Parts: sequence; C-alpha cells; structure tokens
Amino acid sequence: MSDRYVIGVDGGNSKTDYFLFGVDGRFVDHLGAGTCSHERFADAYASSFRVMDENIRALLTRNGLTMAQVAAGAFGLAGADIPSQKEQLGRIVERLGFANYAVDNDSFLGIKAGIARGYGICSINGSGTVAGGISPSGRRLQVGGIGSELAGDEAGGFYLGRKVLRAVYDSLYRLGPATSMAEPVMKLLGAPAKEAFMECAVEGSASRTLPNTELIRLLLRAAEAGDEAALGIIGHSARQLAHSAAGCLHHLDFGGEDIIDVVLAGSVWVKADSPLLFDRFKSYMAELVVQPCRYVLLQVPPATGAVLWALELAHGKPVDANTRRGVIASVELLQQ
Repeated sequence: MSDRYVIGVDGGNSKTDYFLFGVDGRFVDHLGAGTCSHERFADAYASSFRVMDENIRALLTRNGLTMAQVAAGAFGLAGADIPSQKEQLGRIVERLGFANYAVDNDSFLGIKAGIARGYGICSINGSGTVAGGISPSGRRLQVGGIGSELAGDEAGGFYLGRKVLRAVYDSLYRLGPATSMAEPVMKLLGAPAKEAFMECAVEGSASRTLPNTELIRLLLRAAEAGDEAALGIIGHSARQLAHSAAGCLHHLDFGGEDIIDVVLAGSVWVKADSPLLFDRFKSYMAELVVQPCRYVLLQVPPATGAVLWALELAHGKPVDANTRRGVIASVELLQQ
C-alpha cells in the first residue's frame, strides 16, 4: 500500500467533495460537506480557509495521516473566476499545507475528467456558464463565468429562464413576436391572466423559485416546433457559448493539434431533451475554429477531474488508462 496520497477537491456553491486517494490510484476515503466558496460567507476567504482546513484535517486524521504524507492536491472551486480570487485561494491552499497543488475554477475539472490526455476545452452550461481551457503545455485560461453579460455569460439555466420570461412579456405587452411559450409559461408561473404575469415573474425571480428546468424544456420544445422567439434565444446563447469556447482555445497554444477535444458539462448540456442548442453551438464553433473539434458529453462526476489532476501533479504526467478507469469507477460509485 502506498504511503503517499493525493487530495482532490470539487468545491461548488452548495456542496464540496473531498477525496483522498493513494498515489497508486487506490481510493482511500471521501468526505462530503457544505460549500467552501468564499462568495457564500460573510467573512469570505477567512471562512473558506476555516472550512477547508477543518474538513481536510478530519479526512486525514480519521485515516491516521498527516499533511506530510500528501504528495499533491487539486482544487476546482466555484468563485475562482478572476486573477485576484485565484491568487487569494492559492494562498489559502498553501496555508492548508500544500506545496504541490493546482487551484482554479471548477470548469477545469471537466477537462481532466472528460479527456484522457488531460488538455482541451470545457464548456459548462449548467445553472450558469463558463469556458475553461488547458493547453498541451499546461497553460490555463478561463473565459466568462462571472455571471454577467459583460463577459458573454449569456447561457445557463438562470439566464435562459429569464430570457423565456422576457420573450413572453414582449409578446404580451411590447409588440414582440407571438410565441407558443406564452400560455404554458403563464400556467407554470400560476398567472391566471396576462395582467398577473409580471408580478408572478418578479416574485419568482426575487425568491429564486423560478422553475428554470421546466422553462428550458418549454423553450427547447418551442424551438423544435419553429417558434421564432424560442429560436432566437437558442441561437443567441449557442453563439455566446461558442465565442467563449473558441476564444479560450484561440488564446492558448493549441496550434500544433490536429483535433481539439471539447468537453460539454453542466445540466443544460447533459440533460437537454433536444439536440438543437448543441447543433447550433457546433455550427458556430466550426465558423470560429480552424481545427476540427471532437465533442465529449461529460457523463462522469466532475469531482473525478480533481482526483485525476492531483494524481497528474504527483506523477508529473497524466495517469495510465487502468488507473484512470479505477478512479472514475470509485468516484461514480460514491456519487450514485
């Protein structure tokens, strides 16, 4: 049995997974906890350190280990979006006792989890959206992810849900194109008449109770049926997703690659009932990117990427195929 270990952390806005593996790829332990995101705490980074320190110490202590036995750590963290945030989080990881580590936005976990060679582009389209890229030389770049149209973050469940509501309101009151989404959306919101529509929409938005999943399903069904307003929303978001992913690729050193791997992660990508958004995205990517792209729909837990990344740091190269399969199987078993 190995006496050296790695820790992989997948830290989201609501929960965090801490994984402990031997450097030989053997699963040792897992600890699930609440968020470690500085954006969720009143005292920001101070609580991020406290929470991660408590959980990592607990993980090690219950296995009779110390930080001296940890060869590497990889942290994919929500809220690691701009350089100053990543710098602060890097300092926290060093305070935790890691000397050999990677810390970055959780979008990079999709690349490590979904691409065996460990580099490529990841387009996340979940509740929010972000594009991350790792080049063959190891350079990393994040495009978007701050939740603002300033960065082209014009996709994701929250954005698409609001755009559906806007399309319905435009059709009701602003001389916008009639849309087949109006009646089912009003029913979904519990609006008995168009006069009550905006009140229901505002209340749902303020309380964060909008049924975004159902709104997106309505959007995709309407677009498939040729609804003009729905097709406009899908086309716009697909273009923005493509510009973020292609821009990320363009600014990294992929020039010598014959084919680019693009991982698609997040609930809107993975659980979509219709291929329409994906087809539009691929079409725009073909216009923007010189090399052909190979698309991979991420079916394994993103936390797998944190473990594989930590193992890569410990060994100085991506793990072999057998180790990779073993890690994926271990994480999938725990997260079923």
